[in-house]
Amino acid sequence: MPGMGFIRTKLLQTEKTNGGGSEGEVFDPYVAINVKENQDIPGKPSQLVQKKKTIYPEWNTCFDAHLYTGRVIQFVVMQRPNKMVAEMSILADILAEKCKEGIATLWLDLKPTGRLLVQVRFFSETEENASKIFREEVQPGSAIFGIFKSEQVPAIDDEKQQTGGITRRRGAMKLQKVHESRGHQFIAKFFKQPTFCTFCNEFLWGLNKQGYQCKVCNAAVHKKCHELIIAQCPGSAKDSRETKMLTERFHVNVPHRFKVNNYMSPTFCEHCGTMLYGLFRQGLKCQLCGLNCHKRCEKHVPNLCGVKQKMLVAALQEVKRPGPGTKRSESTTSTQSRLSSSGASSSDVFEEEDDDGQYSTVAFGDDAQTSQKRLVPPPRPSMRPTPAPRPSKRLQKFNEKQFNFLKILGKGSFGKVMLAELKGTGTYYAVKALKKEVVLEDDDVECTMIEKRVLELGCSHPYLTHLHSTFQSKSHLFFVMEYLNGGDLMFHIQASGRFDSERSRFYAAEIVCGLQYLHAKGIIYRDLKLDNVLLDKDGHIKIADFGMCKENIIGDNKASTFCGTPDYIAPEILKGWKYTSSVDWWSFGVLLYEMLIGQSPYHGDDEDDLFHSICHDTPHYPRWLSKEAASALSLLFERKPSERLGMSECPAGSIRQHPFFKPVSWDKVERREVPPPFKPKIKSASDVSNFDTDFTMERAQLTPPDKELLKTMDQEVFRHFSFTSPMALVD
Repeated sequence: MPGMGFIRTKLLQTEKTNGGGSEGEVFDPYVAINVKENQDIPGKPSQLVQKKKTIYPEWNTCFDAHLYTGRVIQFVVMQRPNKMVAEMSILADILAEKCKEGIATLWLDLKPTGRLLVQVRFFSETEENASKIFREEVQPGSAIFGIFKSEQVPAIDDEKQQTGGITRRRGAMKLQKVHESRGHQFIAKFFKQPTFCTFCNEFLWGLNKQGYQCKVCNAAVHKKCHELIIAQCPGSAKDSRETKMLTERFHVNVPHRFKVNNYMSPTFCEHCGTMLYGLFRQGLKCQLCGLNCHKRCEKHVPNLCGVKQKMLVAALQEVKRPGPGTKRSESTTSTQSRLSSSGASSSDVFEEEDDDGQYSTVAFGDDAQTSQKRLVPPPRPSMRPTPAPRPSKRLQKFNEKQFNFLKILGKGSFGKVMLAELKGTGTYYAVKALKKEVVLEDDDVECTMIEKRVLELGCSHPYLTHLHSTFQSKSHLFFVMEYLNGGDLMFHIQASGRFDSERSRFYAAEIVCGLQYLHAKGIIYRDLKLDNVLLDKDGHIKIADFGMCKENIIGDNKASTFCGTPDYIAPEILKGWKYTSSVDWWSFGVLLYEMLIGQSPYHGDDEDDLFHSICHDTPHYPRWLSKEAASALSLLFERKPSERLGMSECPAGSIRQHPFFKPVSWDKVERREVPPPFKPKIKSASDVSNFDTDFTMERAQLTPPDKELLKTMDQEVFRHFSFTSPMALVD
């Protein structure tokens, strides 16, 4: 066996040695590939088990297969989906042996007859010189499911030696947001049939995701009602904790008396909100309070017979309501004390134009109104434009008509990032346009607002992308940011294969400063990767794309959402644990490994294999890698989150004091005084040569919205989105 690695196999042609098939039938075959694993069963012979789905590469395309002991690749030549012509199976190790000297062109004998021509190449993952590992000349994002199209892969016979092991961009993922309330796990849902709210019994209106539904008990509610519901999610409500509490406090532990009922008119279940279908005996009806429900919902209905939850909540809110003037006076006093203690004066303000076209005054200090809407701490007094009182300044509100959109820099399911020129200024910006319908459908309004707040905060740090302004149209949200024309680290590492130690250390040090700044503000980043680290014209880094950020992760507050880019996800996220900033240091370790070695530390044929590798495998460290770098990486890949390098409880101490960073002058790094070891080639302020041509060749334009969908869209949720940075001050 050649060792750790994988083989890349290219399908060229097949031949029939005798005339199989019907007379006159055109022979137009294709190949199905089955990859099978050898499993040992105690007391029985080993068996071959297919764990992966069958793949169907086109002719003159390639597929990859990692080398595992006993792994078998089966080639099945098909004439039609239900007609097998011939097949053959071969150990992956044998194919690897045949191409030890380079590229091997092989005729594989098929059974019962025929042969298949393939080209095979072996790639080692244990070579000392990682920069000599082959990298296909494909555009980022083109490799899907291990199959590479012929126009994306150069002919193996003619290809040159390439560098680098990271071949494509990897998109982030995020599980659907769960809203927890009283034990319910509500998720935004599109209801395909008319549905009523179990709390207020009103209809769920809308064309997109009209409301929330509990993943456990299927209760359907309005978004506005999910936090008001008083019934604990029962699973089975008979012995729920909520029932016991209500017994003690309100004496409403009254079980329903359900009886099968025939309904003469259309009736809806008052638990899940959907219709009771059938011609007779469609559902259950409580003989006491008249509540209707499906038979399947009976076990989930709480013991609140005769209780109108909406009226009870209104009564409780009335009881809790404080006397007039109390809250306002307290909040005013606390606001004044905070302002005086922080050294800010009441006139230390700027004006922001609201979405209705009016200018509203917003304090730099953490006033009562702002503190309810923003979790980002206020800037330190030293960071403010001036500590002395100054007159209010007016900030201009921007719109899309003021920009010329020139090139597309990147695309995703969210929308597009485009290069734009502010008309009449000759100044270029990167404009991120999000489709409102996608934001609403994915229930990502709060994530979008968090991204905006973190970008606002980033204006005060040299290694975070700076925000110029945000504005909106009826169909889109726009983030206007500084244009970083040096490209991202993914683009540069694909060009050079890997970075030397000095360059990797330089980028790593600046990233550490940016991460620690976010963590000090109670923000975890959760999507650190090569794609999200950009270079400015001088070669300094900027962290970008804050759509995965989570605020208020301080002290005992932890996050639990499953999100991130698969190759960079920390083990604690995969295991479903609650987590803190430790996940960013794991991702930082993956990024540092990729910069130094030119490969990903963890591998797998699919996400399941990759996630198993992340949780159990130890990365390979080449012999040529310095001891300091290997030590830093092994500490960053510590699976105990609290002991990971970068965390305060790490036994090895502070990450800044680690031997790998010994040559770094952190004070100079913080002041951006260390000269970059690499300066990107930039021809002009609008140069896009450091971005992928797949994107930049496209026409820069916004996707037209669905006009009918716009009519039903709730624009009020985006009311406080517009913002203009003080850097864009209009004299």
